[in-house]
Amino acid sequence: VYWLMAETLITMERGLYQLAGVDAGDVWRTVRISERVLQSADTVSLTLTSLDGSELPTFAPGQYLSVGVTLPDGARQIRQYSLCSIPSSADWRISVKRISGTPDGEVSNFLYNNVFEGQELSVTTPFGDLTMPDDNSPLLLASAGIGCTPMIGMLNHLVDTGAQRSVSVIHADRSIADHAHRAELSTLVDKIPAATLHRWYEDLGTHVAFGSVHEGRADLQDIAVEPDTQAFLCGPMPFMLAMRASLLERDVPAQNIHYEVFGPDSWANT
Repeated sequence: VYWLMAETLITMERGLYQLAGVDAGDVWRTVRISERVLQSADTVSLTLTSLDGSELPTFAPGQYLSVGVTLPDGARQIRQYSLCSIPSSADWRISVKRISGTPDGEVSNFLYNNVFEGQELSVTTPFGDLTMPDDNSPLLLASAGIGCTPMIGMLNHLVDTGAQRSVSVIHADRSIADHAHRAELSTLVDKIPAATLHRWYEDLGTHVAFGSVHEGRADLQDIAVEPDTQAFLCGPMPFMLAMRASLLERDVPAQNIHYEVFGPDSWANT
């Protein structure tokens, strides 16, 4: 049984390499950081270019790449970051959020504090199954915090391809100041004719709630959910659990609710 399971996983991995157009296991490349932009007090976006000036491979909206770094103690660590650039562009872009807490974000904090324009970075070919269907089905993109990054990538693709499909964008954050890619998110939604944006902030500061800007936790109660909606969720686990439960209550089929967990998936069968 062990070897049957191992062979199944090996076959799946071999298929992923074939789809990516690379030799088995040959997924790492060195890129150069061409631009570093502060997206919030704790988040920077890094634009990655090839060393020889050639175009980097395209990717599917919603995919991520792995970044490998060698930390000061000599340990090599790998973390995943969603791509938030236009999939058809020659370059890649990721966003990295500095994490303070117990424990601190080891790799993200290293990248935030130490990686700047002109430096090189070791990354993989893009992978990931949280990809947007290429049809006209209605979309609901729900994110919280830095979970906005795959949604930014999807919205960039929709704008780039002139999509006319219905799109509801939901984002929740601690405050307006904490909201990474805040201006870009609004700009992208404005460029999609049938898209709407709803934002929730736990702390509005001196601002007041108005229109589609709310105070508190994200709530889908007053959001129209069209039949056949394909929903994509990214954010902390409690946020995704709440969004999924709300969508199921609105009769969205479980197979239409897509998410990706960077860690043990404890709710795939719930």
